[in-house]
Amino acid sequence: MTTFVDRVELHVAAGNGGHGCASVHREKFKPLGGPDGGNGGEGGSVILMVDAQVTTLLEYHHSPKRKATNGKPGAGGHRTGSTGGDLVLPVPDGTVVMDRQGNVLADLVGHGTSFIAAAGGRGGLGNSALSSARRKAPGFALLGEPGEARDIVMELKSVADVALVGYPSAGKSSLISVISAAKPKIADYPFTTLIPNLGVVTAGETVYTVADVPGLIPGASQGRGLGLEFLRHVERCTVLVHVLDCATLEPGRDPVTDLETIEAELSQYGGLDDRPRLVALNKIDVPDGQDIADLTRASLEELGYRVFEVSAASRAGLRELNYAMAQIVAEARAAKPVQEATRIVLRPTAVDDAGFTVTEEDGAYRVRGLKPERWVRQTDFSNDEAVGYLADRLARLGVEDQLWKVGATEGDTVIIGPDENAVVFDWEPTLAAGAEMLGRRGEDHRLDTQRPALDRRRDKQKLRDSAEDEFLAFEALSSKRPAALDTEDLSDDDE
Repeated sequence: MTTFVDRVELHVAAGNGGHGCASVHREKFKPLGGPDGGNGGEGGSVILMVDAQVTTLLEYHHSPKRKATNGKPGAGGHRTGSTGGDLVLPVPDGTVVMDRQGNVLADLVGHGTSFIAAAGGRGGLGNSALSSARRKAPGFALLGEPGEARDIVMELKSVADVALVGYPSAGKSSLISVISAAKPKIADYPFTTLIPNLGVVTAGETVYTVADVPGLIPGASQGRGLGLEFLRHVERCTVLVHVLDCATLEPGRDPVTDLETIEAELSQYGGLDDRPRLVALNKIDVPDGQDIADLTRASLEELGYRVFEVSAASRAGLRELNYAMAQIVAEARAAKPVQEATRIVLRPTAVDDAGFTVTEEDGAYRVRGLKPERWVRQTDFSNDEAVGYLADRLARLGVEDQLWKVGATEGDTVIIGPDENAVVFDWEPTLAAGAEMLGRRGEDHRLDTQRPALDRRRDKQKLRDSAEDEFLAFEALSSKRPAALDTEDLSDDDE
């Protein structure tokens, strides 16, 4: 069973914002109570947060879909809907967050570091918040915004100071088991180590971490063996230690050849040429191991490497190796510039920035911008007054003026928003502001010609009113005596 996962694809979905409420206060002996619809609550966000107790992404490998809770809708009596709870997902230290195209969204290093993977939707305003001096009792409310949803890729890169690299069965796991408290699986067959192992080492006053990377073989940078899967775990390391096997019985292998092969793979992987290297000639306690170490040490030192003869079994030479690694780590930490507190930079919107753009695309006019797209998402298109309110907002923002400037005419197709979530309509310029054109609650007379169902409803109402008027007139006529009909003035034929 898989117990270590360092790369997962995760679908995250934030909570939707709650809808606003369209309500009018009604109470005995209190006429004209006015609108009292509350706002909807905001949806919860999906947040990735580094947790030092988490070391693998296995949990998200088994359940790759995560969703935060939705905000609750508003209610009458100015009651605001409750906010959806944020979903906090713990991730290991060193997690890199990317999109499906490989673009890095966040590099999470350090306990408590967080990143909002999906932002919750805004809650819609109730009609109480939408009322004004000109629109005293709105018959509509704004819808809640849908929460953000997207697919992300999380990769784990171990945060270690030293990386032990080398061929399978070179003794890397044995070394980390004796210089630290780590207890990796150790056996005498290749690829015993299937996952990176971390250990904490103390040398004098320096405390540093060591990573045991699964064995590399020729072609690892192209995907052979396990090297390509775990080479990312050495990217953050300060020091690379080549663990060379002085007791191998494989033909064509010796410490110098192994070093050249591993260096070639690291070079092809890229990004590691500037890391200082140390060489550990391991297994000098076995027969002929010390002799091979003596023969190859001079050649390795000529190449510029610091060489240490060690044995994980007898622990010979480990103290010198530990202090050499600690020295390089301490120097690297001292040379690292002090990270200053993040400065908050305010960049106000330019005076000539309208906040939206209008472009012509394939005979249609597309409107893009944060406000127009959000307003469209929050509009209830089944309510005429809400549609008229949207038209007024777009006109005040300057969308209609910009449509005129780019050459749009009445009846042209206008698209607001991206292709996957766009609203398409035939443009009819607004000729008057909407507040004084309002009819009954929920209606807007400017949309009469565009609402055939509303026209039919009004025609039926007119017929009912006309029939009622005729019936009342007939009753009034029948209740009176016909004064013009006098029998004395009538002839015999008339009688």
